[in-house]
Amino acid sequence: MTRIVFAGGGTGGHLYPGIAIARALRRLDPSVEPFFVGALRGIERDVLPKTEFPHLLLDLHPLYRQAIWKNWLTTTRAFGAWRRIGAMVQAERPAVVVGTGGYAAGLMLAYAVVHRIPIVQQAGDSLPGLTARAFSRWSREIYLNFPEAARALDSHHQGSLVDTGAPIEPPPSPRPERAAARAAWSLPDRGGRVLLIYGGSQGSLAINRVVAQWIERGLPENLYLIWATGRATYEQFRHCEGPRVRVRDYLAPIADAYAPADLALARAGAMTTAELFAWGIPAVLVPLPTAAADHQTTNAVTLERAGAAVCVPQAQLTVERLDATIRGLIDNPLELQRLAQGAIQRARPHAAEEIARRILAIIGQPPRPIAQSPSERVAN
Repeated sequence: MTRIVFAGGGTGGHLYPGIAIARALRRLDPSVEPFFVGALRGIERDVLPKTEFPHLLLDLHPLYRQAIWKNWLTTTRAFGAWRRIGAMVQAERPAVVVGTGGYAAGLMLAYAVVHRIPIVQQAGDSLPGLTARAFSRWSREIYLNFPEAARALDSHHQGSLVDTGAPIEPPPSPRPERAAARAAWSLPDRGGRVLLIYGGSQGSLAINRVVAQWIERGLPENLYLIWATGRATYEQFRHCEGPRVRVRDYLAPIADAYAPADLALARAGAMTTAELFAWGIPAVLVPLPTAAADHQTTNAVTLERAGAAVCVPQAQLTVERLDATIRGLIDNPLELQRLAQGAIQRARPHAAEEIARRILAIIGQPPRPIAQSPSERVAN
């Protein structure tokens, strides 16, 4: 078996890309053993035990930018975590370490650099995080969701910045029929538009409040909503269910919600936008203003400039702005089609497989030919 360590987490955007790549690796080469290293404080604590992958969860803390006095925890916990990483590597040295971002990735990448274990990274946002930037010079390859991210990375390996897109589970082939997908939600099989509202896995209270007011004031005619509130606030908004509104706490499998959607109202996380675009769904993006380094705003503005989405800052999200924005799209089919085409052009549904093939090539296991590869190398 060939062990490949995935280091990252804290949030879904730093964990799920690794899972998608790991599964693609196993499909391409069953002799590969993906192994995950993450943080006890992150989402990986709940997600990884439900997967098929062995893992090591460490008592790691992020860098506290506001409450800097808490950084003594970051430093002291790192010493114990370093020893546990050393024991794991001594038991079975990995062929490569794959960093997927977040504070959970930094220590494992540092250990790999010190001990001359090859590293690669997956950079999810248009403005790469601190970990991705700090280790870019040692990375054999960095797989970019946004080609614009290349500007912020210090690569010392020729041709190492690769525009692959975000590694996601691709839409099924063939796609579900739109009429059947609508019928599964008890919506008319034709006519009107379906708006998917999705504030991330935890939901968004700010978006939810505006949407509830919008429903109360009156939705545009022939508009249907599939609305995921998040589990924490579902009881607060479940009463909004109606003939044209479907309210759920969580969407699983989310493909069932993507299939009937004509457009979306969503946060601007890298994985959310990658999945929407893989399905060809144009989006009105409301960036999370508290995201690290405000990277979601950078994502949303970048995608708006690329003609793939509309950016509405959370501070400007009112019932009036939301109503005008959605009406402006559903009443203008050409504009909606333009955004859909922009979304499709940004889509990289086979990114996970392409990244997996590149990793196999780095460790010297002959990859199969890349079919219909969507990537282009970004000029350094």
